[in-house]
Amino acid sequence: MTLLESKAWSVLSEIEDPEIPVISVVDLGIVRTVVEEEGILKVAITPTYSGCPATQVIEDSVVDALKAAHLEPFEVKTVLSPSWSTSMISESGKFKLKEYGIAPPADDSTDKMALMGEERQITCPNCGSKDTKMVSQFGSTPCKAHFKCKDCLEPFDYFKCL
Repeated sequence: MTLLESKAWSVLSEIEDPEIPVISVVDLGIVRTVVEEEGILKVAITPTYSGCPATQVIEDSVVDALKAAHLEPFEVKTVLSPSWSTSMISESGKFKLKEYGIAPPADDSTDKMALMGEERQITCPNCGSKDTKMVSQFGSTPCKAHFKCKDCLEPFDYFKCL
């Protein structure tokens, strides 16, 4: 990794996701690559899903952060393939989600089982109970589902596996 790439990663890791400000766009896996080619910094970003309303805000934040850090010239490109998945969230990001009160994505099979009519076993980020129930397939954003813990009775969002 070049010094320029390292500095860019550091700058980008400070950009908060506009919908979940406790996690950076780097921890969320939205920043896919940062490479220096012939003196030009090339940054690839991928939205969490194609209809994400925050996509333009995130791209603007990336551009603004790179300009503020004087890392020009640079190019920011949105990459849709391969699509983003929750497996791109860093372990640190999953921890931050949980601390914020959002259940981080479980293993990929959890949401696939739900398509077959099976109950999801999502751990409550507040008390750790597995005795939870989905209230709505969609939570505060389309990429989250809304759950309620049957033990502590607290509602919480679950970041769906995509």
